[in-house]
Amino acid sequence: MFQRFCLTLALLLVLTGAAQAQQSERYGPYELHYSVVNTTFLEPGVAATYGITRGKNRAILNLAVREHTAEGTVARPMLIQGYTRDLITGQEMKFLEVRESGAIYYIAEFAFINEEWRFFEIDFRPEGGDTTFRFEHRHQLYIN
Repeated sequence: MFQRFCLTLALLLVLTGAAQAQQSERYGPYELHYSVVNTTFLEPGVAATYGITRGKNRAILNLAVREHTAEGTVARPMLIQGYTRDLITGQEMKFLEVRESGAIYYIAEFAFINEEWRFFEIDFRPEGGDTTFRFEHRHQLYIN
């Protein structure tokens, strides 16, 4: 089922033409991959499996960290906490860790208003690391 979720997410990113939908940032030897996706693009069965509420005003933040090593890159679990806000209100994000076939993802859902800017402040520490990193991102969302 997780593979179906990843496939759905990958197809969504390709089919929507959202070249910037899947992005990454480097933090020393770690690379944090992130995307923001409207939940209406998820298949109902996939959303139900992970307890994600589908709706035209709902989205998910998807995060994954990989460590660059001499042998290549390796998925790493992480300690993670975060906050999202618009220009008026904010909320703490609750992340769901998903592990399947060597992949590790962290998913958090949130509600939004059409055309609003969402601001994200995420603190994460990859397992085995001694540094907590801060990821900050802003993303404009649209009801589709």
